[in-house]
Amino acid sequence: MMNSVPELKKKPFAMERSLSSKLRKWMYMQLKAVLLERGWLFYIVGFLLGRAVILSVVSPFAVALLATIWVVHKKRAAKVVLAILAGAFTYSIHQGIFLGLAIVVYLFLAKLFQNVNNNQVKIPLFVFLSTLAPRLFLYSVNRPLSSYDWMLILVEGVLGAVLVLIFMQSIPLISPRKYKRTLKNEEIVCVIILIASILTGTIGWEIYGASLEQVFSRYFVLLLSFVGGAAIGSTVGVVTGLILSLANVANLYQMSLLAFSGLLGGLLKEGKKIGVSVGLLVGTFLVGIYGDASALTASIIESFTAIVLFFSTPASWFNRIARYIPGTEEYSNEQEQYLQKVRNVTAKRVVQFSNVFEALSKSFQTTESDAMQAELSARKETDYFLSQVTERTCQKCFMKERCWQKQFDQTYSIMESLKDSMTDGNEPGHKLVREFGNYCVKSTKVMEAMKEEMSFFDANQKLKKQVTESKRLVADQLQGVSEVMDDFAKEILKEREQHEQQETEIVSALKSMGIYLEKIDIYQLEKGDVDIEMTVQFEEYRGEGAKLIAPVLSDILSEMIIVKEEEISPYPNGPCFLSFGSAKEYVIETGVSHAAKGGGLVSGDSYTTMEIGEGKYALAISDGMGNGKRAREESEETLRLLQQILQTGIPEKVAIKSINSILTLRTTDEMFATLDLAVINLHNAAVRCLKIGSTPSFIKRGEKIKTIESGNLPMGIIREFDVDIVGEQLKAGDFLIMMSDGIFEAPKHIENTDIWLKRKIREMKTNEPQEIADLLLEEVIRTKSGAIEDDMTVLVAKVEKNTPKWATIPQYTHGEAL
Repeated sequence: MMNSVPELKKKPFAMERSLSSKLRKWMYMQLKAVLLERGWLFYIVGFLLGRAVILSVVSPFAVALLATIWVVHKKRAAKVVLAILAGAFTYSIHQGIFLGLAIVVYLFLAKLFQNVNNNQVKIPLFVFLSTLAPRLFLYSVNRPLSSYDWMLILVEGVLGAVLVLIFMQSIPLISPRKYKRTLKNEEIVCVIILIASILTGTIGWEIYGASLEQVFSRYFVLLLSFVGGAAIGSTVGVVTGLILSLANVANLYQMSLLAFSGLLGGLLKEGKKIGVSVGLLVGTFLVGIYGDASALTASIIESFTAIVLFFSTPASWFNRIARYIPGTEEYSNEQEQYLQKVRNVTAKRVVQFSNVFEALSKSFQTTESDAMQAELSARKETDYFLSQVTERTCQKCFMKERCWQKQFDQTYSIMESLKDSMTDGNEPGHKLVREFGNYCVKSTKVMEAMKEEMSFFDANQKLKKQVTESKRLVADQLQGVSEVMDDFAKEILKEREQHEQQETEIVSALKSMGIYLEKIDIYQLEKGDVDIEMTVQFEEYRGEGAKLIAPVLSDILSEMIIVKEEEISPYPNGPCFLSFGSAKEYVIETGVSHAAKGGGLVSGDSYTTMEIGEGKYALAISDGMGNGKRAREESEETLRLLQQILQTGIPEKVAIKSINSILTLRTTDEMFATLDLAVINLHNAAVRCLKIGSTPSFIKRGEKIKTIESGNLPMGIIREFDVDIVGEQLKAGDFLIMMSDGIFEAPKHIENTDIWLKRKIREMKTNEPQEIADLLLEEVIRTKSGAIEDDMTVLVAKVEKNTPKWATIPQYTHGEAL
């Protein structure tokens, strides 16, 4: 009962917060609807720009705004014109007459040349003429034009043409839109110029001695310094101060005040709102000292008023503005959200494609219903086969009624047995022939007819078998593509995972070494698949990533970590991006030696070594049928296909079946190729060997020699075959020796080549894979007295423990220095 009292107290506060949040949201939506959707913001801007005058007589702002609205929001142009004229007549009658004439001239030119599409040239030119013509008319009515008047007229026209280009960039940014976008630096400056131009229209408005243009200009400097930092703050100060000083020469010193306050406030933004406000006050006092003492009081009042407005601004406004300014944390978060959305959409599409391929694969696979259907189909084919035979032999036989009516089951059974015994061109057994001869009066004629019909039956069965095998191969290939795309989708969606303990240990360990991290992202810490990214500042980078950080990570994670990628800033103390990942437990050192038949230059053997995927190393030898250029092309094509398919991530077994299918379908010539493939896992040294018509391989571990062999036919002979995969576990220091048939079959005078090769390999004392390959090739050639009767290739791989250059030196235990 006692615990329920606090809960009852909490509920009203929660309801109040909820109501307050809903009220603020409702007010924001209403304000947005009035200002943006109904266009009142444009009318207010038009009113103020109608009052905006610089250098006492120059007013290029209003016509530039009208030209922009005419292009961007033409339906609001009429009301904007009324707002401009209302603002102009509140300033002076002369200002109202000038802008009225300028608007008429612009509208006349816009209607006259409305079919001209080049707005980039047309609109600025119209604005130039619209300000030039009325000003010339008004000046010439009163007095002759002096050179100073001509200069002001030209300056006004040029400023109007430039301002319309600026407003073209600014007005769309404050228009209602259904998508969010970020701002370029040029667009930010354009918006600042628009704001300063609007503030010019408030000149002369004062409240208790405080000028409104000064209050709002300082407020905007505070706002943008707090959001964008020193660069944006000082830019706002300079631009706003310059335009306001042109409007009122007495405000010339304000440009220094605003620029310095923006710079100082941006530098003190780490102190939050108080720090930025202190920057404005310091700037106000420093600049005010050089002015009139009475003006200092008014300036202080203006600064304090701006600070009050600044502190009254909701935090959500700062966040909204910060999203559009590059370099802010909110901008980075917005970009990350956008990129995450793009990744999610891309991954979703990839998964959809993966599901499509998987569904297609399943549609090609054999199911139980397919097996039952195949059994029924076989029964129908037997019925059709026997009907064809009986049509030629039994239809005119006088014993037809006895055989096919009275003794149907017995007749069908014995003829089905005969058919089964004749499959694939075989001859039926003597016992079955004798039994059938005793049963049928025309046994010889029936058996001859069955043999003739059997040739068509066998051809049909082979065709069906090929179709079934092709469907199974296509199913395997589609399943392999589906798995690759599914893995790719998971890679796209790689997310930063929460590993607070390890993150704390890493930050603490690096901090004790004088390395301070700006950012660290731990994506994965699985054994053998660590993925860590960090941003660090170095005064001068000297390889600290590999020399210091990677060993520390290795010690903390109890796993060898190396630098996978690094992007070093060219500037001192600039941000450096470092990416770390698991080092491979083992490395492979290879050696190869080969010779062409007869000592020629072109060998029919080809070999390749390559890294595939994450942590796998493949070695392959292919021997094209025969010798010379054609055999070379065949073996190179086999390895090229193998490399491209394996690097996509498709399993080795499916890859080899795919290559076999391609080779059998590609040509009708009898060109075959053997393939000896070994894939070594660099994380655990496990090897998977796939031998397609190739000779045995050997594993040398000290004095022990082990043979690896398999009995698959060469690729390209048959469309479908089962690939036997032989797996072995290697250790550091082991040698894997692969060879083509030219090596294995060369010593013909030796009764047991396998034992002889084992003995030769065991006797080799070198630990260099290249020397083993050279010595073995030399030994084989010596057995033939120097003759090379076939292409010969030896490929040797040595497995070694991976020890990076900067290996870990244990310095930390559980995140603390020893």
